[in-house]
Amino acid sequence: MTRRRRTRPALLAGLAASAALVAGCSSGSGSGSGDPLDGGRTAAGAQTDASTSGEDRPFEVEEVDRFDQPWAMTFLPGSGDLLVTERDGVLHLRDQDSGERVEVDGVPEVVDAGQGGLGDVVTGPSYAEDGTVYLSWVEAGDGGTSGAVVGRARLVTDGEPRLDGLEVIWRQSPTIDGDGHFSHRIAVAPDGRHLFVSSGDRQQFDPAQDTSNNLGSIVRLTLDGEPAPGNPLADQGGLSAEIWSWGHRNPLGLEFAPDGTLWSSEMGPRGGDELNRIEEGRNYGWPEASDGSNYDGSDIPDHADGDGFAAPVAWWDPSISPGSLMIYDGEQFPDWRGDAFLGALSGEALVRVDLAGRRAGEIEAWGMGQRVRAVEQGPDGSVWLLEDAGSGRLLRLTPTEG
Repeated sequence: MTRRRRTRPALLAGLAASAALVAGCSSGSGSGSGDPLDGGRTAAGAQTDASTSGEDRPFEVEEVDRFDQPWAMTFLPGSGDLLVTERDGVLHLRDQDSGERVEVDGVPEVVDAGQGGLGDVVTGPSYAEDGTVYLSWVEAGDGGTSGAVVGRARLVTDGEPRLDGLEVIWRQSPTIDGDGHFSHRIAVAPDGRHLFVSSGDRQQFDPAQDTSNNLGSIVRLTLDGEPAPGNPLADQGGLSAEIWSWGHRNPLGLEFAPDGTLWSSEMGPRGGDELNRIEEGRNYGWPEASDGSNYDGSDIPDHADGDGFAAPVAWWDPSISPGSLMIYDGEQFPDWRGDAFLGALSGEALVRVDLAGRRAGEIEAWGMGQRVRAVEQGPDGSVWLLEDAGSGRLLRLTPTEG
């Protein structure tokens, strides 16, 4: 299937409409209607054109703060205060009542280059008892290389906030010369016993199909960062024992749905950004299969029924560059419960995918006018966005009255 690159004015209309390629297309794109466990993809439902005017949005937008290089955020259980990471190595604690924020001490030294720097932050399942938080960042390796790591610490909020006892519990391996495709998103499993971490292919392509390393994969770990017992390649030992799924390019979103299903949004090549349902032991195809093309224009085989790879449940061409993922389960937008929300970077939009159980249904996109770096649900069910560096606004979305 030949893909014609769309011009910028047509991009927003394509955000939702292009995802319709997932449904109904039976030739060229390899868009079958089979179960993804057999290499096919589930069908997306009817699509809705993107809304670009404030009048069309089902939400009000309130700016509540600004940051320089924001990357991720998480709300603290109990207080509802907000932790925000910035790529240059700053961790902010924002008091949501007063709006005041302070920098947290004890943050590690990071490699701030390209896509590297301080990344994700999530609270541990025992946060209410011991203040455990998990962070990801990029550290220097040998000979000018670098790689992502995950660390664990205790967040102390009495007095001057700080991280106590920070220790690295997982490392991306091998380290690579370059500053792209770290991914390093973290998700805590609903059972409170496991960590899932996305590990990008570091722009090296082939490692994503090589399960002797942990690049281009999503790993499942214990809370201490060890390979989780029962992983699909556990009997191979070494780094293979960490792997839950592989064949990933740059999964920058990782989130559990209320029903316990793990989802990931993945930045594809030229076209072919993906929303994937993550299954144990599945190979998602990169770089052997993708619904996009290489940046040099060379073709990549599309996902096809029977190719042995797990296909995305939704994909986008032109690219929207999904930088984050949130699955909504709040009360303020009851019609959105269980739906996926992707922050689009190049697409400068908030994208909603109706997850009808384990399948993708309606897709909507609302132009936001800036690169959306992170999406998070507030304790009260509002939706919060962080715009990328250059604007850096922290936005709160609430339902439009009437």
